[in-house]
Amino acid sequence: MSESARDPSTDTAGDDEPRPRLSAVRVAVALAVIAGAAFAGVFAVRNRLEAGASPVRGTWFAPYVDATLTPTYGFQSPSDNPARQVALGFVVSKPGAPCSPSWGATGSLSDADQTLALGSRIAQLAQDGATAIGSFGGRANTDLAVGCTDVGALEAAYQTVIDAYHLRVIDLDVEGAGLQDFAADQRRAEAIRAVETAETLRHNPLGVWLTLPVEPTGLQDGAVSLIDAMLAARVSLAGVNVMAMDFSAPPPAGQGMLTQVEAAASAAERQVADRFRRHGVPLTPAQAWGHVGVTVMIGQNDVEGELFSTTDAAGLSGFATKVGLARISMWSLNRDRQCGTAFARVGVNSNVCSGTPQATLAFSHIFGQFNATPADSIGSTDVPPPPDTNPAHAPYPGWSPTAPYPAGYKVVRQGSIYEAKWYNSGQDPVTQVQYSWQTPWDLLGPVLPTDRAPTPVTTPGTDYPVWSSSRQYAAGDRVSFGGQPYSARWINQGASPADEASDPYGSPWAPLFVVPGEPGAALTSTPGG
Repeated sequence: MSESARDPSTDTAGDDEPRPRLSAVRVAVALAVIAGAAFAGVFAVRNRLEAGASPVRGTWFAPYVDATLTPTYGFQSPSDNPARQVALGFVVSKPGAPCSPSWGATGSLSDADQTLALGSRIAQLAQDGATAIGSFGGRANTDLAVGCTDVGALEAAYQTVIDAYHLRVIDLDVEGAGLQDFAADQRRAEAIRAVETAETLRHNPLGVWLTLPVEPTGLQDGAVSLIDAMLAARVSLAGVNVMAMDFSAPPPAGQGMLTQVEAAASAAERQVADRFRRHGVPLTPAQAWGHVGVTVMIGQNDVEGELFSTTDAAGLSGFATKVGLARISMWSLNRDRQCGTAFARVGVNSNVCSGTPQATLAFSHIFGQFNATPADSIGSTDVPPPPDTNPAHAPYPGWSPTAPYPAGYKVVRQGSIYEAKWYNSGQDPVTQVQYSWQTPWDLLGPVLPTDRAPTPVTTPGTDYPVWSSSRQYAAGDRVSFGGQPYSARWINQGASPADEASDPYGSPWAPLFVVPGEPGAALTSTPGG
């Protein structure tokens, strides 16, 4: 857990980009006519779009435990941990061996078993009917996905931990510098998808949660980018758990943290619903809340003036019941007691006490009313559908790397629909970026099974002679090429109308057809010039 990542993500890029009027930016239709389909692959059934998302789940409580903190916390004991599940942190890269998992960078998994009896304590937890959730990452040390640059080795590292402790739920806590590492996002997504597939084949489905920093205004672009990477890799994402703590500014005078926590959760719910929808998994509001968790830092947060009290905890419990929140967590069980004995020491920021007046385990008992388990999120069927790359289903032109696109132009790329936010050329829509202002494309959603290729609209009287490379054409001459009509802008010979697709300004040919997806300003062409 840590302070939220801050991104200078004000989207002003492209405001002054040139927006020339294009009479023929019909790139992919022309390419499709001339060169065939721009995409390859076989359409797969989109069961999620047809059957709907998963049912609404009950709220469950999973406190975090800093597993390597001294003194060791007895999370396996019901008297010290009344919850039915616990998130154990943090698995990171082993120093000197970045692809080897380590608990808190203190040594190997076997070292943790020897010095902390961690394996035995997790086994005891399971014998008592409770669930251990393995949490990877965190604020300190090196995240496995950051340190291990080989996807295969990263997959093996995750699998090693899952196998060692028979985990059925994992938590990927990504924050700080790790949230700014886009290459790590891609590796993490690919490796987790491979692990999910392997576990499913072993009939041991896995629940995968992302834990991300948040502000009262919602998730920052880096966090949204990571969600996109996971969904694009078709990870069966059980949910997004937001760290509603350490906000960039304390609450206004006279307000507790509850208002900010609820605002952060509500903003995140809308963002989660939006990202799932854009990747082909529409969620109802209730289902979207069923994919959102909230983690608070009990008592004194790292930011001065931010203190989450037991009164705030009771309020959050009521909020969770009202909206149907999937998960509540807290940082941490190690801290669920007041600082001081007879008198509370308020405002103390400690790893082993909360810094707010409370009874021992008061927060755990308040949140302990949520006695569901994460079992329903294990093996979630909320998997983004596979890309539909069948060109017959693409409702808009396919993207071309050489064509210019004005704002509003829609294209299809690898089974998804994108819309240009500003004029651009050569910028691939599927290129993942850390911040939304870095790409000129907005993902609208997947190609649907009911979609069909666009039908170009031609001008009347288009029964023209087929273009010939040996004939000289005068301005205004009309020809048919690839089944579509074109008009010569100036005298030319041997210049194929195919070039218009990639160079609409330099080509001597103007198309006499328009294509769905073009913005209104580009839906006209001027024959002969």
